[in-house]
Amino acid sequence: MMKKTMHTTKALFAAAVTVGLGLLAAGTARAHCDTMNGPLIPEAQAALGKGDVTPILKWVKKDSEAEIRAAFAQAVAVRAQGPEAKELADRYFLETLVRVHRAGEGAPYTGLKDEPVEPIVALADNALAEGSPQEMIKQISAHMALAVQDKFDQAVEAGKNKDKSVEAGREYVEAYVTYMHYVEGIHAAVMSAGDHRHAGEAAGHKEHDE
Repeated sequence: MMKKTMHTTKALFAAAVTVGLGLLAAGTARAHCDTMNGPLIPEAQAALGKGDVTPILKWVKKDSEAEIRAAFAQAVAVRAQGPEAKELADRYFLETLVRVHRAGEGAPYTGLKDEPVEPIVALADNALAEGSPQEMIKQISAHMALAVQDKFDQAVEAGKNKDKSVEAGREYVEAYVTYMHYVEGIHAAVMSAGDHRHAGEAAGHKEHDE
């Protein structure tokens, strides 16, 4: 029973992260690898400074490696010709790298962005840097709880007047549907996390038994 409870807790934490990331970034979600403050560009700039392309090859698919190696070699050669050449060469390589990286994700290239990273993305990156997701889980869980409470309250309030008029009834239905869909989305994420875990455990037990 204790083991099952621990598994359920882990699934809920996983669901909180999955759902919460979507909630906090809803309406503003975008890739952050094309921002000057994201993880990709600073690492690429450091690679250019050292003249070693190896650390940034992980950001592109294997079939794009040759293109990045060639662009890097060109940039390194040109940037040695002076400050202006260095600026142009670096810009050319960074744009090429980001374009190829985004293409590998199936996303369009829309240029380099000199703007802050989304708070939820910064939070996720910081969690990796610190080696612990606890602060991120805490903030995401708190946000999700507030969001559920808000949608619940709206449905309850609308329900008080649902029979007074057709319009009031429609307002209730809209609040009800919004609330239910939100909760169903959370439940689906919890069950999805559980299914993946149990599938992995089942495979592990099977291999052990054999």
